[in-house]
Order: sequence, then structure tokens, then C-alpha cells
Amino acid sequence: MSLNSIFQYFVPKDKKFFPLFEQASTNLIDIAQALHEAVHTESLEQRKLHFKRVKDLEHKGDDITHQIHLELGKNFITPFDREDIHTLASALDDIADYIFDSANRMELYHVDVITEPIKELADLIVEAVTALSKGMHELRNLKNVRSIADAVVRVNSVENKADYVYNKAVGDLFLYETDAIALIKYKEVLATMETATDMCEDVANVLESILVKNA
Repeated sequence: MSLNSIFQYFVPKDKKFFPLFEQASTNLIDIAQALHEAVHTESLEQRKLHFKRVKDLEHKGDDITHQIHLELGKNFITPFDREDIHTLASALDDIADYIFDSANRMELYHVDVITEPIKELADLIVEAVTALSKGMHELRNLKNVRSIADAVVRVNSVENKADYVYNKAVGDLFLYETDAIALIKYKEVLATMETATDMCEDVANVLESILVKNA
């Protein structure tokens, strides 16, 4: 092993992991906003373009996650617990997956009429990932504990709102929707979007765990 390789092995990992986590969280805002724009446009052609952007950004997120895992395998020293790094990377990737799955189901199921609950859940997903990104950008030095804790609380609040929107929307579907196929389509889309907020809460829980371990 060359001297340069040895040096790279012990390079401070804030030059590797933190930028990647920040990229992942920023990408989540982009993908959430693409979904948001898709459900808030009346143009089916524009919606298709937004869905395409969601797909492209999900692939970008996969690449970032892969890079984090590669760095985890290559580096001996890490800025915090290795298991937490792996869990955090996977949880961030799960959010992107469920946002993409939400868009994909709308497109595959031809859900052309976007309901208010779908719009509300898209709004909440944007709110959740924006809060997460603020928390992720504070991980670099772990000095602004209050900011990270506030992000965690915000995400938990958003997830509770998403639960309410989802449960009410499904209740209304069973009460008013007479087309069984339409009921299934909308329920599937709503469930996937609500799960995206659950995944945001999972990331918030990991952030909270990192705070506790490094307090």
C-alpha cells in the first residue's frame, strides 16, 4: 500500500460522509418538489415530465447511497457509529424509493384526477424532507443540537398530520367511492405517500439516536 493510500485511509471523514449525507438530503427535497409539482399541475403532459424527473432523481439518490456504502467499506475511521451511518443512508434511500413509488403508481394506475388528500400528502412530504435536510446539514459538527432536535420534532409532527390525512382520506373512499377499482387505486397511492412520511420519521429517529450517542 502506498503512503498516499495510507493517508487517504485516515483522512478526516467529514470530507467524505457529511457532504454525501448533505447531497442525499438535498436530493430528497428535489425529488419531493418534483412530486409536489406533478400533483399540483392540471396538465397531464407536464405531470408526465415531473414524474420523469422523480425517476431520474431517485436514481441519483441510489448513486449517493451506493457511494456512502462504498466509503463505509473503505474507511476505518468514521465520524459517528458505523451502524448509524449505514442505517441513516438506507433510511434516506427509503424515502426516495417511496416518493418514486408514489409517482410511479399514479402513472401506472392512470390516476389522472388528483384529489385534495394526495396534494396534502405531497405538501407534507416536502415539509418533512425540508426539515430533515436542515437537521442533516447540522450533523457536520454536532454543535447545534437544538437545530437537529427541532428538525426531529418537526418531522414527527408532519408524520402525525400525514397519518390523519391518510386515515380520513381512506375513510372517505370507503364511504363515498362506489367504483371498487378506483378505490383500490387511490388507496394504494395514498398509502405509499403516507409511508414516505413514515420513512422520514425513521430518519429523524436515527438523527435522534446519533445525538444521544454523541452528546
